Amino acid sequence: MRRGHQRVEALGIGAMAASGDIIDSSTHVGDVYQAAPLPRPEEVEPPSWTPPTLPPRTTLFVGRDEALAELDTALAGPGGVVVQAIHGLGGVGKSTLAAHWAHRHANAHVLTWWITADSAAGVTAGLADLAGMLVPEMTRGTPGAVPLDERAAWARRWLATHTGWLVVLDNVTDPADVADLVTSAPGGRFLVTTRLREGWYDLVPALIELDVLSAPEAQELLTRIAANGRPAAVDLDDAAELCDELGHLPLAVKQAGAYMRQTHLSTTAYLQLLRTDPAVMYDQAGRGADGQRTIARIWRLTLDHLTATTSLAGDLLRVLAWWAPEDIPRHLLAPLDDPAPLATALGDLAAYNMITLDAETITVHRLVQAVARTPDPRPVQDDGDPHRRPDDIDRARTQATDLLNHARPAPPDQLVGWPAWQIVLPHITALADHTTPDTDTADTALLLHVTAYLLHEQGAVNRAIAYGRRALIGRERLLGDDHALTLATRSNLAGAYRAGDDLERAIALYERALADCERTLRDDDPLTMTCRNNLAGAYRAAGDLGRAVPLYERTLADRRRVLGDDHPFTLRCRSNLAVAYRAAGDLGRAVPLHEQTLADCERVFGDDHPLTLTCRNNLARAYRTAGDLERAVPLYERTLTDCRRVLGDDHPNTLRTCSNLAYAYWMAGDLGRAVPLFERTLADCERALDDDHPLTKRVRTHLGNARR
Repeated sequence: MRRGHQRVEALGIGAMAASGDIIDSSTHVGDVYQAAPLPRPEEVEPPSWTPPTLPPRTTLFVGRDEALAELDTALAGPGGVVVQAIHGLGGVGKSTLAAHWAHRHANAHVLTWWITADSAAGVTAGLADLAGMLVPEMTRGTPGAVPLDERAAWARRWLATHTGWLVVLDNVTDPADVADLVTSAPGGRFLVTTRLREGWYDLVPALIELDVLSAPEAQELLTRIAANGRPAAVDLDDAAELCDELGHLPLAVKQAGAYMRQTHLSTTAYLQLLRTDPAVMYDQAGRGADGQRTIARIWRLTLDHLTATTSLAGDLLRVLAWWAPEDIPRHLLAPLDDPAPLATALGDLAAYNMITLDAETITVHRLVQAVARTPDPRPVQDDGDPHRRPDDIDRARTQATDLLNHARPAPPDQLVGWPAWQIVLPHITALADHTTPDTDTADTALLLHVTAYLLHEQGAVNRAIAYGRRALIGRERLLGDDHALTLATRSNLAGAYRAGDDLERAIALYERALADCERTLRDDDPLTMTCRNNLAGAYRAAGDLGRAVPLYERTLADRRRVLGDDHPFTLRCRSNLAVAYRAAGDLGRAVPLHEQTLADCERVFGDDHPLTLTCRNNLARAYRTAGDLERAVPLYERTLTDCRRVLGDDHPNTLRTCSNLAYAYWMAGDLGRAVPLFERTLADCERALDDDHPLTKRVRTHLGNARR
C-alpha cells in the first residue's frame, strides 16, 4: 500500500501488517498492493467435508489383519500426539496398508491429510497444500498468493493448535525431513510409511515391520486381478508357483496379475516369460498402471539413494543376489573390503530394507535377488538401470563364486568340516541354479567338482552326478580333455554313477579315465592308481570278478611300492581286495586279509577312524557270509555304535551298517530285532538320502522280505 510517498508492504504470513498485528497476505490490484487479512490458524475450523487426498479405496486389499490391529492399538486410542511408522521393503504394501487404515478410520478424525514425504520439499509442499485447502485465499492470485514456505508454516501452526486430525507421511526417506513436524504438533496422529528401519528411535517408540503376504493371500490377490471376476480362469496350482516365484511381494503380484489380465496370459505362460525374459517382465506394468511403480523401478530409486556416496552397497547386493536368500553368513563377504566399510554398507542396505541383518547372517528377499542379478540390456543413457549393467552383474557373479571357493571348509571326506559345509552348501546350490554352464569359469568348475565330491560322500547321489557332470563339461572346455584336473573330475563323476548303481556309465567313464591317465601320466602316478582302484571296484559291483580281482591286486602292489604299507590308500585298497575275494567266494583269503587290514588300521589310525570303521564293517560282512553269525553280529553291533557316535546317525556308512546288522539279525532268525531295525533304517534312508538311492531301495526290499 502507498501512504503519501511511503511504501508499506505486508511480507506474508509471518509479517506485521501496517494496521497492526494481523496476519495477512498481499493482493495486487493494478499498481496497488493491498493487504488481505487472513485468519489465525487456531481460528480456522476443520472442513466439514473430507479432502480427497487419500489414494482411492481399493477392492484388492487382502490380509494384513495383524498389522491393522497393531495400527488400531497404536493410533486409535486417546491421548496426545501419536506417531506410528510402518517400514518394509519397497513394494511390500506400506502405502496400501496406510491408505486402507486411514479410509477405515476417516470418520474418527476431524481431518485426514496425505503427504508424499519422500523429501523435505515434498513435506513442505504437502503442508502448503493443507493450508491452501483450509484457506483457499492463500493460493488465489499472482503475485498475491502466499509463498509456499509461509503456507507450510501456517499449516504447521494449524496442526499445533487443533486436535483429532490424522496426517499420513508417505514414503519418508529421511526421518530428519519430518522430525520437526511430528514433534511440534501435539494434538493429532501421524502415520508414517518408510523403507527405512533405522533412524526412528527418538520419534517412534516401536515400528511396525510389514512383511510379504502369506501364500494364500498372495494367490487371492493374483486371482482377483488376473481372473477379472472369473476365478476359474486362473489355475490355482500354477498361481501358487507364480506367487512363490514372486516371493509373495504384493507389488510384484499386482504387476503380474495386471499384465496377465491385459494380455490374457495364463499363469504358466507368465511364468515362462518371467524366466526367459526377466529384464522386461520386472519392469513391465499393465496398461493404465503407473510405469514408475514396478519392482525394478522402485528398487532402482532405493539404490540411487544407497550408492550416492559409495558403490559398495550396490556391489554387495549384486553379490548377495547369487546366493540363497536366507542364512547368508556375513563372513563370506569379508574378503571384499575392510570390516568397517563392509559393516556400514550392510547397515545401509538393511536400513532401507533391501536386506535383513543380524549379528551373523544376512537375508535377502528372493525377488530383490532376482532383479539384482538380471542385467538391464539398455544403456544407461537410454534409461537403463545403472545398478544392473551387464558388466557389473558378470563381475558380481565371478565374485560370488570366488567368495564361496575362499570359504570352502575342510576337504569333503573329513567329517570335521561337514557342519561348515552345511552352512555354505545352500549358497553353492543357489549359485549353480542361477547360472548356466556356458558362463562357468575354472573357479566355478572347481567349486562344483569339490561340491559333487561332498554330495557323493553324503549320499546325495543325484545332485553329485549333476554337479560332477557340469564340472567335467566346464573343465573339458576350459582346460582340455587331458588336463589332470579334468581326469580327476572324470574319475569322480564315474564314482557318482557307481554310487547310483549306474554301472554301465560308471565303467565306461572309469575305463576312459584310466586310459587317459596311463597315456598322459606315469603308470604309478597317484591319480592313475586311484583310477585303477576305482575301475576295479566298478567291475566288482558289476559282478565281473575276473577283471576286478587282478586289477585290485596290481593296484595294491603299486600302492605298497609307491606309498608304503601303512598309507591310507594302501590300506583301503587291501580292504577292497578282501571284499572282492569274499564276493568271489574265496573266504580263505578274504577273512585273513580283512582281519590283518583291520588290525593295521587300528594300529595306524585308531579305533574311531572312518577307514577303521569301514574295515570292521567289511570283516563282519565276511563273517556273515561265512555263516559265522556269532562273530558277525557282535562286530556289527560294535561298529554301529561307533558309527553313530563318530559319523552321526545319517551318514551313509552308518545307515549301511544299520542295514547290515538288521540283515544279520534276520539271518539269525531274530525277526524281533531285524524288522524294527529295518524299519528305522528305511525311515532314516528316506530322510537322509535320495529316495531312489541304492541303499534306500535295498533296505526297502530287505524289509519286505523280512516281513513275509
